[in-house]
Amino acid sequence: MDAEFWHSRWAENRIGFHLDDTNPVLEKYWPEVKPTREDSVLVPMCGKSVDLSWLAEKHNKVVGIELSEIAVRAFFAEHLYTPLVIPVGNGQSIYEFDEITIHCGDFFMAQVDPVDIVYDRAALIAMPQEMRQSYTQKLLSMVKPGGRILLVTLDYPQHEMDGPPFAVVKDEIEALFEGCDIRHLARDDADESHPRRKRGLTRFAEEAWLITVA
Repeated sequence: MDAEFWHSRWAENRIGFHLDDTNPVLEKYWPEVKPTREDSVLVPMCGKSVDLSWLAEKHNKVVGIELSEIAVRAFFAEHLYTPLVIPVGNGQSIYEFDEITIHCGDFFMAQVDPVDIVYDRAALIAMPQEMRQSYTQKLLSMVKPGGRILLVTLDYPQHEMDGPPFAVVKDEIEALFEGCDIRHLARDDADESHPRRKRGLTRFAEEAWLITVA
């Protein structure tokens, strides 16, 4: 789970986690964060997600963080955007185009002004358990008091499948975000036709959470 793992996934185009369309969970539950046009939005480990463009239609400032330069360049190329690229040292670069800014480099080294809202669809569940506490602390440092996080997680028997993506269950979420207001929005249990179930998982569910920072 080091940086090279993710660099190789992008280099070999092994990106089954990438969705070609806007995530239905985002579209359905974004109103729950009570967003306004002026709210700034952070998308950690954004890849080349089209969710960034969907969010940019609704917000003046959308900030992504992504380790892979391949992913960042692909996002702008596929949307026919020509970004301004600003090297900031330590292997970090900032790509800017209109409402969208992507920090390319290590998440834990990214310097981001605190935001109003976070959309985490693929970051927490990409972290092995021993990294989740550090990730959450860094994430919360990037959120303004009263800020909201729309978090998407997975629930499945971890021993039945190697991550990523990893299972992150309710008790761990409550421990990681202790002191925040945590509201469970939805759970979508997959039936036997789901690809993960076909590979042998006895259960597989996607869950959505609204977390409000104290």
